[in-house]
Amino acid sequence: MFEYELLIREGHLDSYGHVNNATYLSLFEEARWEIITQRGYGYKKVHETGEGPVILEANIKFLKELKLREIIKITLELISYQGKISKLRQTMINPRGEVACELLVTVGFFDLKARKLILPTPEWSLAVGHST
Repeated sequence: MFEYELLIREGHLDSYGHVNNATYLSLFEEARWEIITQRGYGYKKVHETGEGPVILEANIKFLKELKLREIIKITLELISYQGKISKLRQTMINPRGEVACELLVTVGFFDLKARKLILPTPEWSLAVGHST
């Protein structure tokens, strides 16, 4: 389980004063890049190898609103990894410890040159928390 903290800023808000629905996806992506970068498979590695993650499906549930200047936690958990496809769960947790949003994503490992899904490398598997 990986955790990433961030501060909800003015640019994250919509006209209702809470986080814009599209911004949730950006914040979840920020957290995913942070974990894979920390585990040695960030943007630089993707472009050196020509292999990296691609989102195939996303299912998001909005449960509680997030507000300006709250420090939130985003968690990431590997649910499954079968063949070329993994499933990840991410949650946003508000300062009161409540799950504000949950995202389930299906992720493939992609060859940027061949433009197709490929089997994951050991380095990629490690980056998403899958032991080979």
